[in-house]
Amino acid sequence: MIGNLDHKEIELIYVIVNFGIGSKVVKIAKKNGITGGTILLGKGTIKNRLLEFLDLNDTRKEIVMMIAEKSVGAQALEKLNQEFHFNKPNHGIAFTLTVDAILGSKKCNIPDNMNENKGGADTMYKAIFVVVDKGNAEDVIEAAQKAGSRGGTIMNARGSGIHETHTLFAMPIEPEKEIVLILAENKLTEEIVTSIKEIIHIDEPGKGIIFILDVNKTYGLY
Repeated sequence: MIGNLDHKEIELIYVIVNFGIGSKVVKIAKKNGITGGTILLGKGTIKNRLLEFLDLNDTRKEIVMMIAEKSVGAQALEKLNQEFHFNKPNHGIAFTLTVDAILGSKKCNIPDNMNENKGGADTMYKAIFVVVDKGNAEDVIEAAQKAGSRGGTIMNARGSGIHETHTLFAMPIEPEKEIVLILAENKLTEEIVTSIKEIIHIDEPGKGIIFILDVNKTYGLY
């Protein structure tokens, strides 16, 4: 047994905001029952004609990741939406994903119904995660936009797979990775993924990984 399990449904909360706002997001979330979060740096690629004209269309973003029980997370997101007005353009995006299991948190245990079908309504959006070598993220975004995506968020990461290690002066070097997060309507998801696969050749060894998750609730998508 891993531990004493309960019936709470746990969610992963993503909040994507402009650079410098992430700490404020975490502060407000803590006041509303969430114990803390992790802030990652990213780059937004939503297309805007004026920003393109000014050469400012690539903007720095902060991605806040938080874990919470579903009802607590919903309350915190409502407060965050009131504070940051996600319904207005360029004010940020927030969405939640279901967590099947979690370890290492005193506040969130693994639900004992984690393998059961939640039976919820079909979601309107999917979260498409694409992991590629550094320098290829822009190609992923371009491929997705050809299939109808409005843009995405690029995050830096590092790979540690056994087949991804190279050597420099006899020292192992792990190549840097980029993670592209794209939110897409259900009806566009298959076309977007197909476009990425064809342009990036994702099925070839070492070219990357794509995984897709259902999105439970969204703010800031319009």
